[in-house]
Amino acid sequence: MLNPWRLRLLHQLHLLGTVRAVADAAHMSPSSVSQQLATLETESKAQLFERVGRRIRLTPAGVTLAGHASDILDRIAAAEADIAGLHSEATGVVRLAAFTSAFHGIVVPAVAGLAEEHPRITVELTEAEPLVSRPALQRGEVDVAVCADFPDAPVPPDADLTRLPLTGDRVVLVTARDTPTGERSGRVDLAALADEPWAFEHPGAHLADLAERLCRRAGFTPRTVARFESHGTLLSHVEAGLSVTLLPLLAVHDRYAVRTLDLIDPPRRDIHLVARRTTMDRAAVRVVVEALRHQARSA
Repeated sequence: MLNPWRLRLLHQLHLLGTVRAVADAAHMSPSSVSQQLATLETESKAQLFERVGRRIRLTPAGVTLAGHASDILDRIAAAEADIAGLHSEATGVVRLAAFTSAFHGIVVPAVAGLAEEHPRITVELTEAEPLVSRPALQRGEVDVAVCADFPDAPVPPDADLTRLPLTGDRVVLVTARDTPTGERSGRVDLAALADEPWAFEHPGAHLADLAERLCRRAGFTPRTVARFESHGTLLSHVEAGLSVTLLPLLAVHDRYAVRTLDLIDPPRRDIHLVARRTTMDRAAVRVVVEALRHQARSA
């Protein structure tokens, strides 16, 4: 009989590529991972691996079994949740990952409501950008992810994942409340801010790259005076009048003394939920998904 825990190791090997990477993800030694995979090969009565130099890779049989592993593990989790709830009430742990700016307006209010309405559901939260949360979802490390993408960087579809729309969001100019701007008819011309000091996330972050492209499109290279890891410290810098920035509206928390101004033809991002198709069979996952969608509609 195939061991579910060893199937998880096989699935991770398929996604991560090396035994060492699987060992790091599973908090095991590489030798222990190798031993467990060898045992799984014996259990399956098929050759799952072949050696290439000092590494191993999956054979066609190994790839086939790895493809089934995620579905098998999700089915087991769904069965355990159904048995625990006796088919009468959604129950169990749902692991939810979301990008930073989704927490304030969508995730935290939704989870707070769930705590009152469905006390037998435990939501474990992880703050993670889509580039991290989607692979974690594929590896089975989270059940649901709140993701976002822009039209200029769409995420390719994955047949194993289901995508459900949440809401939309637009990029806005963010300034201290008393910063003069050149807005007309409620919209700002970025060219009027060419001489302002700018702050962004670190280079390579999609929002930072997008913001700098918008400035160059307006005819100037922004004079960047600060780079930040978090939106909170970025907004504090803007609040102090030390810089201006461009951020999605959802990222601008109302506790900061800043103002937002619409751009002419602002870029918009699509915010959505992603889950493995088989995970959606679990009642608790469906309840969490519906709570997030309801909160997004009312935000």
